[in-house]
Parts: sequence; C-alpha cells; structure tokens
Amino acid sequence: MATRTLPPAHGLPAKVASVPPNQTLYVNNLASSKIQKEDLRTALYMLFSTYGSVLDVVALKTHKMRGQAHIVYKDIQTATQAMRSLNGFEFLGRELQISYAKSKSNIIAKLDGSFKPPAVSTAAQVEVTDLQQSIFNAPVPGASTSTSGLPPKPPAADHLMRDAGTPESRGTKRPREEEQEESDSDVAMEEDSDDD
Repeated sequence: MATRTLPPAHGLPAKVASVPPNQTLYVNNLASSKIQKEDLRTALYMLFSTYGSVLDVVALKTHKMRGQAHIVYKDIQTATQAMRSLNGFEFLGRELQISYAKSKSNIIAKLDGSFKPPAVSTAAQVEVTDLQQSIFNAPVPGASTSTSGLPPKPPAADHLMRDAGTPESRGTKRPREEEQEESDSDVAMEEDSDDD
C-alpha cells in the first residue's frame, strides 16, 4: 500500500504549515509605535471582525510583545479564512505577517473547560527573612508570656476618681445661667486712630 503524503500548503509559509490550525492567530510586523494600545486593539478588531466573530484581541506594548498581537476567533474555519485573506495586507504602513498561534488561547480553553491557571513560579515566591519571621511569630500583645521579661499587667478595675465626688453627683447637668439683658452692657468699640 502506498503512503500518501499531504501536499505542501500553497500560499502559506513553511513555519505556518508546521503549526496545526488553531482558532487563535498570531500577527506580527505591526506598527505599534505609531498608535496607542487601545487604538491598536480597536483597529485590529475592526479589521479582523470582517471575517467572523472575534472573541478577543491581545495586543501588548511591552518590550517583548511590541509589534505583535493575537486574534482569537470562535472557530478554526473563520481564523483560516482571515489568515489567508489578510496575510501580507498593509496595515498602518506595514505588511501583516499572520500565522496560527502555537498554543490555545486562554479564552478558548475557558470555553471548552480545559483551562488551568498558571502555576506560581519559584521566581515569584518571596523569601522570608529571619527578621520577618521574628515579627510574624511575635507573641500577641496583651498575652501573658514568661519569656518577655516584663511584669504582668495589673488586673483592670473600675477606679473612682477622687474629685468626682459621689456616684450620684456624677453625670448631672449643671443649669445654664439665664442670659441677662445685655443691651446695657454692650458698648460700642472705639476706633483707634493710627495718628499717634
């Protein structure tokens, strides 16, 4: 029996042919320095949504991802059609280079239930110093410990103040003195002259 080989993908670069078809397209050679990130995402969405339903546009302006974007479609057929039509298309003064993404997008993984959040790397973990350990493992304030070397707190008791008098006299409101007719005591202020 003769083995049958697949014909080479005409019109697609060799690098694209090695990556299996995917719903996510990888776009590079973008003119990212000429446009703001949100404007770039909007322009890419408008361009790529003419071929089908776009779920997400990821365009970052970090040093590593500058000039690149990922376009996520709902299905593989739409992504393939957009890639074939727009590969080499002049966008913002540069020709787009489009290929299938190497891995599945997080949005697609969430939709099909295979999403696993990334594990925390060892580089992201913080090393705890001895000083931090001593602070976090310190005894709770107010707890009695024999290792602190401090005398214990006296028990809290309700102490009466000596000048407060009897408990019956505390908290009574003093009567307000009645305001007298102040019209007699009001005297107009004299103006000081600065001529002295």
